Amino acid sequence: MTNFDFLKQDSKFDAFADVAISAERILNIDIEASVLNCRRAMEFAVKWMYSVDSSLVMPYQDKLVSLMNADEFRDIVGPDIWKRMDFIRRLGNNAAHNGRKITMDKARLCLEDLYIFLDFIAYCYGDEYTEGQFDPSLLDDTTKEVKADMAHISEIDLKALIEENRSLKEQLTARREEQQQTYVPKPLDLSEYETRKIYIDTMLMDAGWTEGKDWLNEVELPGMPNKSEVGRADYVLYDDAQRPLAVIEAKRTCADVVKGRQQAKLYADILEKQYGRRPVIFLTNGFETRIIDGQYPERKVSVIYSKRDLEKWFNLLSMRTSLDHISVKKDIAGRYYQEAAIKAVCDSFGKKNRRKALLVMATGSGKTRTVIALCDVFLQHGWVKDILFLADRNSLVTQAKRNFVNLLPDLSVTNLCEEKDNFTAHCVFSTYQTMMNCIDSVRDEEGKLFTCGHFDLVICDEAHRSIYNKYKDIFNY
Repeated sequence: MTNFDFLKQDSKFDAFADVAISAERILNIDIEASVLNCRRAMEFAVKWMYSVDSSLVMPYQDKLVSLMNADEFRDIVGPDIWKRMDFIRRLGNNAAHNGRKITMDKARLCLEDLYIFLDFIAYCYGDEYTEGQFDPSLLDDTTKEVKADMAHISEIDLKALIEENRSLKEQLTARREEQQQTYVPKPLDLSEYETRKIYIDTMLMDAGWTEGKDWLNEVELPGMPNKSEVGRADYVLYDDAQRPLAVIEAKRTCADVVKGRQQAKLYADILEKQYGRRPVIFLTNGFETRIIDGQYPERKVSVIYSKRDLEKWFNLLSMRTSLDHISVKKDIAGRYYQEAAIKAVCDSFGKKNRRKALLVMATGSGKTRTVIALCDVFLQHGWVKDILFLADRNSLVTQAKRNFVNLLPDLSVTNLCEEKDNFTAHCVFSTYQTMMNCIDSVRDEEGKLFTCGHFDLVICDEAHRSIYNKYKDIFNY
């Protein structure tokens, strides 16, 4: 008996029932395989939802991360279930790519999160729903027999599944819209310790940090304004010279991350006095993460930065010079309005401390040349090192790269749509679709390469609303 046996009572759920049952059955035999099957079952269930619910419109690709990040999907499952699903996805990625051992606590929570998601599906789409609860005691049953064919469950063909369930779409969409209104969420409420050891540790592992080497827990810091005059930072992240790069203040999953802001700033003050450099601050409860980098206002980030991202951040800060008196190369952008646009962006970034700019220029006015000259200014003044140029068509990517090569011949460039093994160039050109595929798949000896802090400047060609809405998940990342 498993927690997922209830799925077998409704033939509609056959697409993902067996792999969910398999995930629990092999928990005590192979933890990593159990986590991978949790992710697989979740992906099958998500694709099944797209095949039966007319409110869900297929995004530009059928990868799990794209399906999950569609606004319509997030609205249906709600923030609590979505957070649980994101944990399953991240932990599954770690099991598949990092080769690091997954703890039993994380695997058990992965199964529980999967149960909550699939229980929601049964509640909204099932013929006859029977309320149940996840039973952790079933996970301790080591006598379960694992069927030999469980590991060979075939992948889902989404197009075929959509066609197969076409007749059910109207009926199940109506049922979900009615049932969803009465669904009672099951909030995730872990202690601060559990949050740290399960969710935040997973985030750090995903970013390539190694516990005990460049990541330390419960770091004692003297000089705090309390009775003992001693504080303990939840996490401190270090560079290879053992200088702190970042301090992380953790809160329990149900707590607002901003509650730890003042405490984290006090820790950063102490570390700054000790090492002569102020570390970056991250505030997180495992799901929401904020960064305070000392340069820009506090803001949300998708995850904690990797070591090389933070090391590069400090290097750029030390090299950065003022943008007040820039010189635009006339042979690249010699028209008066091009120079005016470049100076306006530099003024916005340099004096107003903004992080985004929008250039609206007519066809034939030299948008690409303007952007190339702008990149040259940022590179010369030490503001950026790694640049990403995104477009929605291969032809635009190829054309842009050709212009960059001709006008900035010393800049190393690569087109991910054509060069499948050249990922270390400082200027990367890609379509949105290709870049999304590369985010999780491209790795080197240090781990994931295209982390959320990898690029210092992101250029979006034709960044009108339809493009933003279609590829919103890449901007969130």
